[in-house]
Amino acid sequence: HINYFPSIFATNFIYFLNKKRFIRITSNDLKMAFNLTRTLCARSFLNNPALYKTPLSSSRNVSIKVIPQATSLAESHDEKNLRLKRPQSPHLTIYKPQLTSMLSITHRGTGIALTGYAAIFGLATLACPEGANAVVNLIEGLQLGAASLAALKFTLAFPFAFHTVNGIRHLFWDLGRFLTIKEVYTTGYIMVAISTILAIALTAM
Repeated sequence: HINYFPSIFATNFIYFLNKKRFIRITSNDLKMAFNLTRTLCARSFLNNPALYKTPLSSSRNVSIKVIPQATSLAESHDEKNLRLKRPQSPHLTIYKPQLTSMLSITHRGTGIALTGYAAIFGLATLACPEGANAVVNLIEGLQLGAASLAALKFTLAFPFAFHTVNGIRHLFWDLGRFLTIKEVYTTGYIMVAISTILAIALTAM
């Protein structure tokens, strides 16, 4: 109430800005405003008794019920896609073999073969006291026939020849050359021919 704060609401010391003028407000004006507010609040409670019957400041006990998450049965990748009606990719075996796919697979296979050759011969030269000469002497000691020796040499030479020539073909692709369907097939046939000739030349050495 205003009577409890005489120093705050002293006469001639409280001003409010109204438009562009300062209006002096006295303590009597504030008393009238507080009385009007109190009257309006009283009427509100009389018209709505539920306001003062409701315990506004009383605390309530809140209980939280923990519901465990539903666990779904584990399903495989294919079962999930089938349940969601997702389109399935066709199996690789339904495709008709093409030059492009065969050369791509062969390029990866020859790369794996070259890695295996390097690892085997490298470890063999480390294990043998005489190094690479011991491996050569071991092959000569097998006394293979001319056909068997040529097949062995071709088996070693072809992966190197194919991977090298096809790698050069891939470098041209990286430069943006020979990327049309016709050029891809033409360079593929040329690459196979050059690789075979190079492998035969290495076998004859």
